Formats: sequence, C-alpha cells, structure tokens
Amino acid sequence: MKAIVCRELGPPEKLVFDEVKEAPMGPGEVRIAVKGAGVNFPDTLIIQGKYQMKAAPPFTPGAEVAGTVLAVGEKVKHVKVGDPVAAIVPVGGYAEQVVASGDSVMPLPPGMDLVAAAGFPLAYGTTLHALKQRGQLKAGETLLVLGAAGGVGLSAVQVGKLMGARVIAAASSPEKLALCKQQGADEVIDYSKESLKEAVKKLTRSQGADVIYDPVGGELAQDCLSAINWNGRYLVIGFAAGTIPEIATNRLLLKGAAAVGVFWGAFVAREPKVSLENFQQLFGWVASGQLKPYVSKTYPMREAGQALRDMQERKVTGKIVLVN
Repeated sequence: MKAIVCRELGPPEKLVFDEVKEAPMGPGEVRIAVKGAGVNFPDTLIIQGKYQMKAAPPFTPGAEVAGTVLAVGEKVKHVKVGDPVAAIVPVGGYAEQVVASGDSVMPLPPGMDLVAAAGFPLAYGTTLHALKQRGQLKAGETLLVLGAAGGVGLSAVQVGKLMGARVIAAASSPEKLALCKQQGADEVIDYSKESLKEAVKKLTRSQGADVIYDPVGGELAQDCLSAINWNGRYLVIGFAAGTIPEIATNRLLLKGAAAVGVFWGAFVAREPKVSLENFQQLFGWVASGQLKPYVSKTYPMREAGQALRDMQERKVTGKIVLVN
C-alpha cells in the first residue's frame, strides 16, 4: 500500500510518498481503508521529534482517520466489515490503510461524511473534554477562544455555543474572524490590531471571560490572565505560537482563578468510559444537525508535506484533511 513516510526527522519537505508493507492485525484490532486523515498541529511536531510522544523513523505520521472497515479481529464486537468508522491511532494515519486498536474505533452516525469525520475526533474530542470536564463551562458564561479560526479553535466556538455560552472569538485577521462569526461566535477580536486584554474587558464590562480556551500560548497567555473573570478557568490546550509561556501566578491568586491543563490523549487512556460518553454527545449533535464539522480544504494524500507546511505557517482555517 501507499503511505507517507518520515525517514528522518525534520521539516515537512523531507516526507516521502512511498510503498510500504501492510501492518499485521491482532485479535483486538481493526483494519480500515482510509478515506481521509485529519491534519493536526502535533503532526508538524512529531515529524521533527519535538512532540511529547516520540516516534522513531521510519514511520508514517497521522493520528486520526475515517474510512471503511476492511477486517475485524476476533475480539472486536462493536464494528463489522463495511462499517463507516473514525479512529485515533498513535501514528500511521497518512496511508491507504491503517490498523487501529478496537478500543479507538468509533462507528459513525448515519450519513456522516467520511472526509468531515476524518477531521473530527481529535479536535472535537479535545474541545468537549476541555470545556466540559476541565473548564466546567456553564450556560450563560463567557467563553474566550484564542486561535479561534484553527481546527481546535473553531470546534471550541461551535461546541461552546451548543453548551449555552456567550462566545468571544479571537484571531489574527478579518477573514478568520468572519469565519468565526459564520460558525456562531457572538463577538470577535482581531489581536493583530488591538490589545486582547483591553478588548475582552470592553466586551465583558471589565468582568473578564469565565473560561479561556488557549491553543496558542506564547505572549498572549499573559493577556489571558489579565482578561479572566473571578473564579475563571484558563485552559491550556497547546502552543501553536511555538513558545511555552511562563504565567504570572499572582494573577490567578488575585482573580481566584485556575490554570487547567488539557491533555486529551491521557484522558482517553485513563477515563475511556467518560471519553465514550463525550463522543456519544458529540455524535448526537452531528446526527441532529446541530453540529457541522468544518473542513476548509482537502489535499491528496501524496501532498501531506504541503498540508503540514501550510499548517505550520498558519495559512489554514478550520480542519484540513488528506484524502485517498
């Protein structure tokens, strides 16, 4: 089969599209014909050896896929050959086929588009866990989303609205903010042109945001702590800006606020039943038409390097997906 291969750690341009051997399948595993593979920011890090989870070359990157079941191990009972599914894998998603642990394979609701499903599990799984379990977001509260036009950011805009929050979307261009408004944001902030801290204070009558969803990190983290409400929750999602911020904990003290880490992968491993409940809620929203995943662009699988380069340079909005 054909797959993207990382033969040596480095930039996306080092990836190759090559013939590889099919992986063997165990009794608790499922073989999937990959229709689409979601492209995620951690993918840009793992190929450089900069992610917390390391992979030794040669390997195939890609952590989330959607497609059709080709074969099922004898211990797997919840899916059968021919079923449309999504799955999370440690690596291996950028390929024509992938073998996934049965525990990570999720049947899709009827009619869900496979390309949209390929970009769904990681972003929306992270976001619902962040807002529900970690952020304890309540209806009527104000949610501030940084990097709001990106894959996880836009999912937070959508899910935050479904949970009843007033959503303030912050991004770096008028075009990105227009997309956020289209996807349900109540207010928008262009932090390339105005102070995030001052804009949030103005929009909240100096109260600040109750929950802040931050996949960006970098210098904006300090502004977040200055723009948080009493008893606010600052959710640490990731560091797309490239630098890990050192936060001023005195600001947490003064606001009675909390900085809360969100590591979705560890949550899935430690609390699989709660994760399953989250996905039942997410897929329920999809089935009812309340939640429509947004895929801004697709790339042929062989162009994975270009897709990752575009993500690194922050040229994409929403989710992007590699397709076979």
